[in-house]
Amino acid sequence: MSDRAAEQVQRMLALVPYLKNRAGVPVDQVARDFGVAPTTIVRDLNVLWFCGLPEAVTGEMIDVDMDALESEGVVRLDNADYLARPLRLTVHEALALIVALRTLRETAVAGTADAIDGALAKLESAAADGAAAAQQVHIVSRPVDPDVGPAVQQALAQGRRVHLDYLVPSRDETTARDVDPLRLLNAEGHAYLEGWCHRAEGVRLFRLDRIVGLSVLDEAASPPADARPRDLSAGLFQPGEDALVAILDLAVSARWVAEYHPVESQTETGDGGLRVRMRVGDPAWLESLVLRASGGVRVVEPAELAERVTATARAALDAYAVP
Repeated sequence: MSDRAAEQVQRMLALVPYLKNRAGVPVDQVARDFGVAPTTIVRDLNVLWFCGLPEAVTGEMIDVDMDALESEGVVRLDNADYLARPLRLTVHEALALIVALRTLRETAVAGTADAIDGALAKLESAAADGAAAAQQVHIVSRPVDPDVGPAVQQALAQGRRVHLDYLVPSRDETTARDVDPLRLLNAEGHAYLEGWCHRAEGVRLFRLDRIVGLSVLDEAASPPADARPRDLSAGLFQPGEDALVAILDLAVSARWVAEYHPVESQTETGDGGLRVRMRVGDPAWLESLVLRASGGVRVVEPAELAERVTATARAALDAYAVP
């Protein structure tokens, strides 16, 4: 979500109760109270006009008197009484929350598991049908070594360096690294150690389920003074200036790539597919993504990557050739 969209959502969440508790307010007054231009308030109202409970139809959504707004410059809101009712999750909403918490629980480290278990127990108790549906969902994830989380927490508490063996799936190799831990965090369904990596000479994220061995060293952690945890509000992957710029054609079956991975731009190709432009930190990761898509993704640029993907695919097919 862009910063502008996030600001609009926050403003609209406050705008509804503000208007609901007033019989009619001049749009200029609303704009002054919210610190924005009247045109911004009008744009928000045009969105609110189509908001309501899940599966709501015309007549059940929030009603904004647009005629009064145009003729008198006054905002009136109606048909929003349901906002005062106690929240009741639909089956699909409860299912999504329960599965998300269960996924988070799979990667939880010591100190967070109890809080997740408590929230999950309360939600399952209140969700009824949603909880029953969630039991049909089986979460498959790579398990985290039970010794890794506590060891990292020990290193953080004592300010000590760690030595770890880290699996890099895109290159199918394990690398040894000395890391000065900065923090533990959960993001996008995985637990991560963030720290200063002496091998890379920079701040890096390490997924706990990819750490195949970790030991706490006697040496004190000594990251550079300017080493800081990264702002992840824009997502885990934040490409640098030297990131590879790739243009991909996505077939209909591979449109999910643009939803699951950050892209800089996307255009419809006319056959139901998409052409996307994205930045990639590791070309091997992109090569693996293209090959996994089984022909649904075609590399347009850079040409050398397209040639490498083609050569890898042909080599894989040749391995299946009958002598």
